[in-house]
Amino acid sequence: MEDVLWFEQLDKNGLLEAGGKGANLGEMLKHGFPIPPGFVTTSGAYYKHLDYNNLRERMSGILDPLDVNDTPALDRAAKELQEMIISGEIPPEVEKAVRKNYRKLCDMRGEEVYVAVRSSATAEDLPTASFAGQQSTFLNVKGEDGVVKAVKDCWASLFTPRAIFYRVQNKFEHMKVGLAAVVQEMVQSEKAGVMFTVDPVLEDPDLVMIEAAYGLGEVVVSGSITPDTYRVSKKSMEITRKDISSQPWMMVKHGEKNVHADIKDEAQGKQKLPDEQIIELARIGKKIEEHYRFPQDIEWAVQKGELFIVQSRPITTLKTGKLGEEKKAPSISPIHEGIEEFAMAPPATGESPTPSKSTRRILLKGLGASPGVGAGNVNMIPTPSDIGSMEKGAILVTDMTTPDFVPAMKKAAAIVTNTGGMTSHAAIVSRELGIPCIVGTKNATEALQNGQEVTVDGTHGIVYEGKVEVAKVGKPSAAEVAQLSAAEFAPICGTKIYMNIADPEAAEKYAYLPADGVGLMRAEFIIADIGEHPKKMLAEGRGQEYIDRLADGIRRIAAAFYPRPVVYRATDFKTNEYKNLKGGEEYEPHEENPMMGYRGASRYIAEPEIFRMELRALQKVRDEFGMRNVWLMIPFVRRIGELRAIKDIMGSIGFYRTRDFRLWIMVEVPSTVFLIEDFCKEGIDGISIGSNDLTQLILGLDRDNGTLASAFDERNEAVLQAVKQVVETTAKYGVTSSLCGQAPSVYPDFAEKLVEFGITSMSVNPDAVIRTRKIVASAEQKIMLRRLRELASGKKDEGKGPAQDSRNWQI
Repeated sequence: MEDVLWFEQLDKNGLLEAGGKGANLGEMLKHGFPIPPGFVTTSGAYYKHLDYNNLRERMSGILDPLDVNDTPALDRAAKELQEMIISGEIPPEVEKAVRKNYRKLCDMRGEEVYVAVRSSATAEDLPTASFAGQQSTFLNVKGEDGVVKAVKDCWASLFTPRAIFYRVQNKFEHMKVGLAAVVQEMVQSEKAGVMFTVDPVLEDPDLVMIEAAYGLGEVVVSGSITPDTYRVSKKSMEITRKDISSQPWMMVKHGEKNVHADIKDEAQGKQKLPDEQIIELARIGKKIEEHYRFPQDIEWAVQKGELFIVQSRPITTLKTGKLGEEKKAPSISPIHEGIEEFAMAPPATGESPTPSKSTRRILLKGLGASPGVGAGNVNMIPTPSDIGSMEKGAILVTDMTTPDFVPAMKKAAAIVTNTGGMTSHAAIVSRELGIPCIVGTKNATEALQNGQEVTVDGTHGIVYEGKVEVAKVGKPSAAEVAQLSAAEFAPICGTKIYMNIADPEAAEKYAYLPADGVGLMRAEFIIADIGEHPKKMLAEGRGQEYIDRLADGIRRIAAAFYPRPVVYRATDFKTNEYKNLKGGEEYEPHEENPMMGYRGASRYIAEPEIFRMELRALQKVRDEFGMRNVWLMIPFVRRIGELRAIKDIMGSIGFYRTRDFRLWIMVEVPSTVFLIEDFCKEGIDGISIGSNDLTQLILGLDRDNGTLASAFDERNEAVLQAVKQVVETTAKYGVTSSLCGQAPSVYPDFAEKLVEFGITSMSVNPDAVIRTRKIVASAEQKIMLRRLRELASGKKDEGKGPAQDSRNWQI
């Protein structure tokens, strides 16, 4: 095998020599597509490097016994493997070939050129696994020495922690995956982006979706900015929709570096590509798809008006593969909202099941807080200290859960509590975990007996005696549900619909849902799994263990949703909840009202060493694992000074707000509502309204108090006025606004109000994502229709109803 091959020497059959990326570039160039010139250092050159330095056996000795779920061990192995490759000497003949061919590329232009050096694995860009983003890319590399170094760095990037983890998860053998390096002339693009030849959201095979931005395309691929989105019909080659986004900055080459450059105000909101270039790009995309007979994910760039294709790979996330063929549908939750269920007696042999509600004794009723049905033996768990006795598949019964119960809750077939409402801990966590749950039964711990066999109908709030079969009236099979069109299940809406997630396993289970990301990632569940008080671990010299275990949990959730954003809410344990952790009694004060006590921002300021451990876990997830989709949100902020102090603590470890690391605060306290303009001026990127806490603090109601539960209502005029003030004020400062809570999915009129106010996102539990999308899409359409009618009739905005919407709707 030659050490270097030019694109002209390659085609789709060159996967083993040039990797997926290199082979695709050669294939496209051969068939006349506009590809920038370049060459590939082959996988043979990579293997020569390993053999020249006697690395294969040493590397296998590290990789073979490695448990990739052991984060510290994975980190150590990755670091050692990369150092082996980088410190090794490149075989002289390989280095000579790289230098010679780079000079040849320069001679073609008559000057020393800048190149992009991209990793191209031999298992990359396959229809079933893209490997996208697993290895490194180096942009604007110049000079022979720079290219040689970048090639070696590409080889080393085959062993980053995330690349090792990805191969294990996808069952690829480490030493059988070779790495080629693509050396390609840089396109110094004025505009660039990504094109999908099948719309990945609507999954409509007739629609090409194009995303476009000013400057280098990295900003689109990384998700650093919101690009323009254009949709083009393949049949008619007409633009069917254009969503124009304002882009305040772009990435450009300045000297030897890529830098952020501000865009003039008048250009920020303009359409990035003219219509004729959109059509030209769509035609090229259609031809590439026809050539490969598979939907393609294509990166493109425009330099001095000339269009280039930088790379193309198969789309691996569609339910259909080759045009007309069906891929395996994603797994889905066994219970779907909106599907009626009723209890049935088990049929006699040979009989068809028939409803027989009267033959099953109802033991208990409460509030159906999480839909579904679970059957098993009652497992009484009076306090968090008893969770060790929880049996897998049993029915967890208790007075009320706290975050310390999470390990037991994850084992449960269903959960039943004496107290609580739809926004109680048990209700929220059960919905996130997809476990049937009934709350507010008042006397479950008295009415049920330990070891008693019961069936819990979380949809209707009923506990039956014994094991009861449940018929799903009109419920489609899992395969049928998965095959329904995304458009039917989840309409597109301008307001982002995020998901609330706390448990890594739940994240991996629900990541397929049509959510725009995670708007509330709770840390408490991961910490409850760790099981020990962070101060105890720090005092015992185990601070790094705490950081690693917390980072591992965050990483799993971030990876499940990547590249969609994950807004990590810093720990919001209250003192009574922290006290239940091992060692907590020693470090936690007694409080009569922990709900309004030592928690959130004020706690981080009083205990900066503990907060820094949490921040370092975030840094590890972003920097070492490459999960740069994780942002930070600070809960229970009462005063401006608290925000300043939080920023100072972050700065003490070099953690600052950037274009792709955003800092949010939660608005849960009335003082934050009154001071929201000052918070915006102080410098934040987003806010999330904690509607549960804010409602109870405004109304003076304990949401867990069953006696007052009926009076708890987010639609109260005082709450609505507070929400409206926050949303409209943040909009003036370009700060995004969100709301995390169940109200939008429970009360359609509340969701409509949020849309009218101009909120930019809502975050709900997994079971409510699709329902909320439908509610919000309907509300947006009502507002646009109202505006159209007002425009048609010549009426001015009278400031009433939906006309109060603070967005600049483009009609």
